[in-house]
Amino acid sequence: MEHGSIERELHIEATPEVVYEVISSPEHLREWWPDDAELEPVLGAAGTVTFGDPTSGEAKVEALTVVEADPPRRFAFRWVYDDGALPAPGNSLLVTFDLVADGDGTLLRFTETGFRERGWEAAVLEEVYRDHVRGWDHFLPRLVSHADGLVARS
Repeated sequence: MEHGSIERELHIEATPEVVYEVISSPEHLREWWPDDAELEPVLGAAGTVTFGDPTSGEAKVEALTVVEADPPRRFAFRWVYDDGALPAPGNSLLVTFDLVADGDGTLLRFTETGFRERGWEAAVLEEVYRDHVRGWDHFLPRLVSHADGLVARS
């Protein structure tokens, strides 16, 4: 099985400007992806996403660093890197959202890469990759619903 990248294409009934806000601003991220998010959607900004109750001690907190912020076309960040490390190819995963106007909506091209480059042993690589596939298969439809809902409310 190939564990190099996760790729998805989604059509969203919202403009690229709206979708960009949904994928890059903490208040919108919290509606479809993590339980909490703290970040500035600007190049080089460091932030965190938290899965689970942030006050519980059981929550999983992941650092991330914004590596591209080109509204309303592209937003990308690196995450899943070791504490204290500067995220770079080989020590982190790269998530990229490319947005293309498509009629009245947006074609969102999602990719997550860098799994093989992390150098994990085969069993760890497979487990992390499958966990991320399951996660994105759960969360990306929520992104679409949230963005579509914003348009419906306006």
